[in-house]
Amino acid sequence: MFTVAALYHFTRFADPDGLRPAIVELCEREGVRGTLLVAKEGINGTVAGNRAGIDALLAHLRSLPGCAELEHKESTASEMPFNRMKVRLKREIVTMGQPDVDPLARTGHYVKPEDWNELIQSEDVAVIDTRNDYEVAIGTFQGAIDPMTKSFGEFPAWWEANKDRFHNKRVAMFCTGGIRCEKSTNYLLGQGVEDVYHLQGGILKYLEEVPEENSTWDGECFVFDGRVSVGHGLKEGDLKLCYACRRPLQPEDLRRDSYELGVSCHQCVDETSAEDKERFRERQKQIKLAVKRGEKHIG
Repeated sequence: MFTVAALYHFTRFADPDGLRPAIVELCEREGVRGTLLVAKEGINGTVAGNRAGIDALLAHLRSLPGCAELEHKESTASEMPFNRMKVRLKREIVTMGQPDVDPLARTGHYVKPEDWNELIQSEDVAVIDTRNDYEVAIGTFQGAIDPMTKSFGEFPAWWEANKDRFHNKRVAMFCTGGIRCEKSTNYLLGQGVEDVYHLQGGILKYLEEVPEENSTWDGECFVFDGRVSVGHGLKEGDLKLCYACRRPLQPEDLRRDSYELGVSCHQCVDETSAEDKERFRERQKQIKLAVKRGEKHIG
């Protein structure tokens, strides 16, 4: 059993690129895999490994400047959900494309998971899912508004086009782990929205702490690793992943004519060219050959 740790922390890194070598070396030594993004505004990512490896990495990250209070959320995976370890330098640790947004300055009111149901069931509260459309499609909170955005960077334009719908409303927002809400609530405050709230710890913390019989969550929660999704109690879900477009698939989607392992699914079959699909088929062939040799293809 592997421990999976999802984390983020906003702080000021003077030299984010200089942090990467030590993180990479530690993860290689401890057998930790996953993805971490570092930027001048902080760190974000999900990693997996054995208990000792995850503890060693978390201790190191909390020793970085301004990261002593870094929090993380844990779940488990029956198999290693990542092929390799990547530590990437980014302009933002979650891309919104709004240079004036600063979660370190202020954010919306944090709402604990046990208080979330009462808030979102209030008549004067509008609940907004800040995640991407393919994430919302497999699960969301009852009554939540889906902006139908393909990326988080589209949220400001969606808000500008729809803000009149929320006149005299309190706005409650949520995302997978909380990081997108740190930015989106700061953005709304900057737009003059006075009463903004967000789910502390995100959907993952809610599914971990709120019993299923008391839950207002329907479906599963998409996660950005090999498990694809988790449900109540953070148990691994039943969804699969299209390895061409990285979108989640229901079991019945695998029986569609448009589905070809590693090549296409009903969501992306019209988004790629014949040349793309041939390239994907070759990649899938190499993966199959690697499996026969007892190796793991990481391309």
